[in-house]
Amino acid sequence: MEVKPGEVVGVIKSIFIYIILSIGLLGYAQNDSILTYKKKVLEAIEVDLLMGYYEQEGIHASVTGGIGNEDLQNTAPTVVIRIPLNDDDVLTVDAGLSAYTSASSSNGNPFNQTGASESGYDEDNSGRGPVGGSPWIASSGASRKDILTSINLSYVHASEDRNQFWSANIGGSFEYDYESFGFGGGFTQLWNEKNTEFSIKTQVYLDQWKPIIPTEIHEFEIYGNGFLVDDRSYFYNVSVTDSEGNGVVSYLPSNFTSIDDVNRNSYSVSLEFSQILSKRLQFSFFADYVMQKGWLANPLQRVYFADRPNFYIGNFRSIPYYESATNKDIFHLADDIERLPKTRIKFPFGVRLNYYLNEFIVLRSYYRKYSDDWGIDSNTVQFELPIKFNLKWKLTPSFRYYDQTATDYFAPYNQHLSTQEFYTSDYDLSAFSSRQIGGSLVYTDVFSKYKLGKLSLKMISLRYQNYERSDGLSAFSVSTGFSFVID
Repeated sequence: MEVKPGEVVGVIKSIFIYIILSIGLLGYAQNDSILTYKKKVLEAIEVDLLMGYYEQEGIHASVTGGIGNEDLQNTAPTVVIRIPLNDDDVLTVDAGLSAYTSASSSNGNPFNQTGASESGYDEDNSGRGPVGGSPWIASSGASRKDILTSINLSYVHASEDRNQFWSANIGGSFEYDYESFGFGGGFTQLWNEKNTEFSIKTQVYLDQWKPIIPTEIHEFEIYGNGFLVDDRSYFYNVSVTDSEGNGVVSYLPSNFTSIDDVNRNSYSVSLEFSQILSKRLQFSFFADYVMQKGWLANPLQRVYFADRPNFYIGNFRSIPYYESATNKDIFHLADDIERLPKTRIKFPFGVRLNYYLNEFIVLRSYYRKYSDDWGIDSNTVQFELPIKFNLKWKLTPSFRYYDQTATDYFAPYNQHLSTQEFYTSDYDLSAFSSRQIGGSLVYTDVFSKYKLGKLSLKMISLRYQNYERSDGLSAFSVSTGFSFVID
């Protein structure tokens, strides 16, 4: 039987609160009976104030079927508060916003530039045709921007000898078309004078779509085969043309069927083993198993079929230039939305190897192998070189390389067949490689001499990353962080 978020939220919250209170009281009782000094896991309340900015551009927008403007800007402020409940227990509150503006998402309704029923390009004075949208121009629709709100609580309890750690977490995030609720737990064991470490973590996400589908598909779902002539429809009295520019009323996205399952549930188990091999060398191995069930496609993303006629709204003279950014005034009506299997199994695993060169430089290396039952295989290689100039300043340049094969269900714009069961033109699921170059600069206030009221500065960080992908997507991100200790 499928687990629904609403049926478990109350139970999970009650269990989580009970665990926190029980462990906290246990820790308090233990501390009260122990006379010897024991170092706290966390000495004082710590506060992190973080701000990130991300920007990208590209030519393969998934909402418009694999071509179009991918410009996106995202700003994400976050506050993280770590609270020591006693010597052994720490509660962390992580709350943030992610505000974005997306040219691709805006074109869920590309006709909002003028409104589909308003008059526009009209060569024969028939009054039929509006100025069409374009996959290359951002619409002014409501879906062009949104704010994702998230809050997460995590709890860690340490044993007396600091060789065992138990953790639990719970949280959720919300945006205009998607809600996510998650919870999990973990255990870490250290041996051999803390030179050997093993950890296991589990996580569950019970997510739910509030589906928003492309406008032309939405009108077909409501009004059926007559949606082009029904006077209640968004497209009533709007000119639709074929590839030759002839006016038609025969456009029907007949492959479309309504979404029958708005849930997306994910279950994961993560294992990690770490070993200090020598004074200079540390090795770790990690592996995850992830299972997803439910509606795993994005309902806002269009798909076009090569074996079906093409239908457009707008200036038919621009049809030959449709796949070029010079197209400003015509839009290809979708054949269907993205369809993907309702289950997915992911299996990433990899290794980390850190080598201590000297007291100023450490070489960190990382390799990850990924595969899933949708046909994607990928490799990730990453290097970091933290360089300490003194006790206060550290510079960490980094390089990351990634490549992947395409899912079995991917094809570019207008190349799928209507006879296929599953299809997507999302280039995140295509074959590509990418490179990311960047680094971070961190200042540590060793003696916390800089203060803001009761906040004593602990650390300031600045990070920058530049990203390039083989399919034409490029991006950069900048983030800053200020860490304080509350006296």
